[in-house]
Amino acid sequence: MAMASQGQCLSSSSDKNRKVNFRERLLIIDSQLGVKDVEKLKFLCQDFVSHKKLETCSSALDIFDLLLAADLLREEDSFFLAELLYILEWISLLRHLNYTKQQVESLLPTQRKVSLFRNLLYELSEGIIPENLQSMIFLLGDSIPKIPMTSLGLLLYLEKQGKIDEDNLTSLEYLCGKTVPKLVEKIEKYKREKAAQLATLPVDKETESLHQGEEELFSRSDTTKFLRALQEGPCQNEHTRSNGDRATNGALASVSMIPASATLGASPNTLNSEASTKEVAVYRMHGKHRGHCVIVNNHRFTSTSLPDRPGTHKDAESLKRVFQWLGFTVHTHVDVTKGRMDEVLQEQKSHPGHADGDCFVFCVLTHGKDRMVYSSDGVPIPIGEILSHFTAQQCPGLVGKPKLFFIQACQGEAIQPSVPIEADALNPEDTFPPLEYRIPITVDFLLGLSTVPGYLSFRHMEEGSWYIQSLCKHLKNFVLRHEDILSILTVVNHDVSRKADIRGIKKQMPQSANTLTKKVVFPAPPGALQW
Repeated sequence: MAMASQGQCLSSSSDKNRKVNFRERLLIIDSQLGVKDVEKLKFLCQDFVSHKKLETCSSALDIFDLLLAADLLREEDSFFLAELLYILEWISLLRHLNYTKQQVESLLPTQRKVSLFRNLLYELSEGIIPENLQSMIFLLGDSIPKIPMTSLGLLLYLEKQGKIDEDNLTSLEYLCGKTVPKLVEKIEKYKREKAAQLATLPVDKETESLHQGEEELFSRSDTTKFLRALQEGPCQNEHTRSNGDRATNGALASVSMIPASATLGASPNTLNSEASTKEVAVYRMHGKHRGHCVIVNNHRFTSTSLPDRPGTHKDAESLKRVFQWLGFTVHTHVDVTKGRMDEVLQEQKSHPGHADGDCFVFCVLTHGKDRMVYSSDGVPIPIGEILSHFTAQQCPGLVGKPKLFFIQACQGEAIQPSVPIEADALNPEDTFPPLEYRIPITVDFLLGLSTVPGYLSFRHMEEGSWYIQSLCKHLKNFVLRHEDILSILTVVNHDVSRKADIRGIKKQMPQSANTLTKKVVFPAPPGALQW
């Protein structure tokens, strides 16, 4: 017993020393970084840590603390910091993280965290000398505040104001072309790299559980069928339902559910130019009330086969916050049984408040399997059944208004990497995502799913799910830029597709389908910049 106790003490002491040593190494790195380096680090971390938190940082140690708290920096995985130091060209400091320049360069293609766009802005800032900066400020005139700015500060301001983003570089090209023409080459290089990246987005590793002989989840013909089904609309598809399907609004449409990444290979400029040839109308968003948002958040289950869902409250809080910010009245229901779900659906489909609202949102956070979600008492509910309560016949108050449904179907088989993540699919090896997904054939619907049916979706046990957290983050950011919901969901899909578990094995690809006839563009709330 004494020997065992001594061994435990030695092991504990060793673990403590490793942690201390890691922090000592961070302290050494901090001692080499100056004030300008800290500002650069703050800029490069914009997509990972809130702007407010970064503004409070006065040293690299402050930033390291934020990265440690966000689990972006760990002793066993310090690559993000190595990437940051590599970008800052502090190659000599990489050795403190046990990396070499060659190792970082070899890992960047698969483990890069700093986006190509963020990296472009940083590189441009490095090439803008004070004289160039003054010329740019002069060209922008009254569109920017008359305060002292660094080149990074100017680019960050233009980004926050929605004047530039990863797909809109017109202002950058103009400013650089007039003041530092050689920087235009960096912008052109970025466009080529981004196009290549979009064409080769990470493949969902969970597709390894496909049936033998199956190579493609969605073929070109499936994509064509999906697009045709949406284009034909309710009139041409009213009679296309399978025997045995219950028709709530006259019919159900057989629509292929395609991950939005299926269209990401196209050039954004091409998509924009095609869209510009025909102006798309926008749903009215100026009513007395933005609308109602329902959040069904199932954390605890009475069924012994369904485990609890730690981390789901983080998702519910994020959804509530962002939709309240957008002007919705939010109704949150926790641990909803099948009976209570029926009551909620009945209450909402006949809610008198829909008459004065612009839009309707329904979010479900629970376990799920094969086109169904589970109530807290373990009853499977078809997603199509939820949607069917809000068709034109069932819910006249929402006729002509967008109805948005977001499903985080966490299916709860926990895995145990060093970061607590739980996998979503119940017996994923026994399921295969069907190519067809039935939604009520009525206009003005959008259904967003966190993953392809039958495949894994992930939820951090403290920070919430990848999909919902990305959705809330990008709603906040892109509403300020006046982007429509489909464009935002494309960004969400791209964001989630790049995530992975600690070993880089578990991946996820969201998907969505819609019968929207106009763009859904939420007005930026008053004082929107204050989040």
